[in-house]
Amino acid sequence: QVQLVESGGGLAQPGGSLRLSCAASGFTFSDYAMSWARQAPGKGLEWVSGIYSDGRTAYYADSVKGRFTISRDNAKNTVYLQMNSLKPKDTALYYCAKDSWKYYTGNLNARGQGTQVTVSS
Repeated sequence: QVQLVESGGGLAQPGGSLRLSCAASGFTFSDYAMSWARQAPGKGLEWVSGIYSDGRTAYYADSVKGRFTISRDNAKNTVYLQMNSLKPKDTALYYCAKDSWKYYTGNLNARGQGTQVTVSS
C-alpha cells in the first residue's frame, strides 16, 4: 500500500531554514505529482506546494512563494521541501501527499503522518 514518511522537521529560529524529506513507497513514484501541505494548530489543512511527476514544474501557495522550494528525486522515491526565511506563521504539521495524476490536480489521495515544524526564537 501507499506509504509516505516525512522527516526533517524541528525547531528553527525566525529567518532560519529547514529541509523536509518524504520517502515514498507502495506505488510508482515517478508516475505521480506530489505535494506538501500543512496544518497549523486550530486551523484547516493548507496546500503549500506541488510538483509534477517529472519534477520540471512546481507550484506554490502565495504564502510561501519565494521562500520555499519543492524538488524530487525519482531515483530515490523522495520529495523535498527546502524552507528558507522561516516565519513564526510557518509553524505547523507538514505533510507530503500523493496526487492522483502525473500533473498537479489537487486531488490528493494519500498523505503521510506529518513532521512538525516550529519557528520560534
